[in-house]
Amino acid sequence: MGAASLPLPSPPRKLKLRPKSGWQPVDFAEIWHYRELLWILAKRDIQVRYKQTLLGILWAIVQPLAQMIIFTLLFARNGFPTGGITPQLFYFSGSICWLLFATSLSNSGNSLVNNQNLITKVYFPRLVIPIAAVITALVDFSISFALLGVLMFWYHSVPTPTLFLVPVFVMLALLASLSIGLWLSALNVQYRDVRYVLTFVVQFWFFVTPVIYPAGIFKKQWERIIVSLNPMSGVVEGFRWCLFGKPAPGFMLLISVATIALLLVGGLFYFRRMEKTFADLV
Repeated sequence: MGAASLPLPSPPRKLKLRPKSGWQPVDFAEIWHYRELLWILAKRDIQVRYKQTLLGILWAIVQPLAQMIIFTLLFARNGFPTGGITPQLFYFSGSICWLLFATSLSNSGNSLVNNQNLITKVYFPRLVIPIAAVITALVDFSISFALLGVLMFWYHSVPTPTLFLVPVFVMLALLASLSIGLWLSALNVQYRDVRYVLTFVVQFWFFVTPVIYPAGIFKKQWERIIVSLNPMSGVVEGFRWCLFGKPAPGFMLLISVATIALLLVGGLFYFRRMEKTFADLV
């Protein structure tokens, strides 16, 4: 009796991945699936940031502390208004809130170009990269915020009951940086001079944000509306309000939040639109 014939193995299936055309919504479930990669990238960026540095994490307090000293010497002694807040606390609080935004924006804007080897080798949702770049700025902010607590104790500034809202404004600062970083990171893949423009934009943006002056100096309604269109105006004012209780951000915060929401939604769709070209252009 002859041996039973064995079935021949079926040929291997081939799966071809093709980018979808048109405007695609963000797949948040897929991003959640790759959440471990997000934390790995964030941890790597933090380690690289402080690797082989002399001062290490102390760099997180050097810049805002230096800005506080310089701004106090230049402006506070000449009677520049600080909205009824101790000048040292006014400048330091504004600086750490701004640096959280500026660092996150710079990291996210350059994130795709800095990870070009990873993008061309393996598939994962590219949105993970700018999000991870934004998260890394929280380390510096946490250290400088601890120093702010010491300064508040030194200058006998009692925290207000709205202190528990600080995480809300920290999140708004991160969302503001991410909303603009998505646009810039995608553009940076196509036009490499965007990184140089980004440096100029951050420097210019600093002076149109109420960091070294209170938003209350703008008395006319149309001036306050224009200032409020800057998403960081309401965030910085709200951050100070949480800490010191004055002045309340009011309608400025509403306009800033609306601006952040519009920029974020537009940035997500634009990023998804350009995502299919990253591996070829980067």
